[in-house]
Amino acid sequence: MTKTGRTGGFGRRRGAWLAAPLAVLALLLVAIVMVVSCSSSPPMTPVGPGMPSSSAVAPTRPAPSTTASVVHAAPPGAPLRVWVPRIGVDAKLVSLALQADGSMEVPPWGLAGWYRLGPKPGAPGPAVIAAHVDSKRGPDVFYRLGELQRGDRVHIDYANGRSVTFAVQSREMTAKSALPVKRIWNQTSEPVLRLITCGGDFNRQTGHYQSNVIVYASLVG
Repeated sequence: MTKTGRTGGFGRRRGAWLAAPLAVLALLLVAIVMVVSCSSSPPMTPVGPGMPSSSAVAPTRPAPSTTASVVHAAPPGAPLRVWVPRIGVDAKLVSLALQADGSMEVPPWGLAGWYRLGPKPGAPGPAVIAAHVDSKRGPDVFYRLGELQRGDRVHIDYANGRSVTFAVQSREMTAKSALPVKRIWNQTSEPVLRLITCGGDFNRQTGHYQSNVIVYASLVG
């Protein structure tokens, strides 16, 4: 994907999903702080999504069943793992909330995080999963996020052995100063997923990337 932001078609029926006022406020706050908190530390050599990683290894686990293992609602408990065969992602999920200063917690290197103050993946509404693109240690979980294409599958595993599966609908790259809040947290009653990481040009002075890569996906069943 080029460094110019691109928006794909969304084609999802707008529903009547309405969160409680405090939850909406929290989501909007995260939308603001995520643009400055998704990068951990500057890499030795700037790299970014869409660039092939020699260390990426595609998951070897089998594809989920098209029957019982894929459900139409979020299973009980917290999501445990996210795996995306197309880009070699198979990572443990940790929960993220807000820190005391109002910034969103970020997952440690090698892990992805789901925003627990919003919907769980598979529940009605927009669920958010974030991970780093890279650091001084090398490529991280969402290093190749920008390579995802429409129709690619994203699988979320739960503790009871069930999974929810999403199909990528579109992706875009936007400046961190222009995070598309209304597209990420749109008012929908359908289970949708957003995957977010850093991307674009790397600013050596600030130690951060200047853009966000956002992937939009919808539940399949």
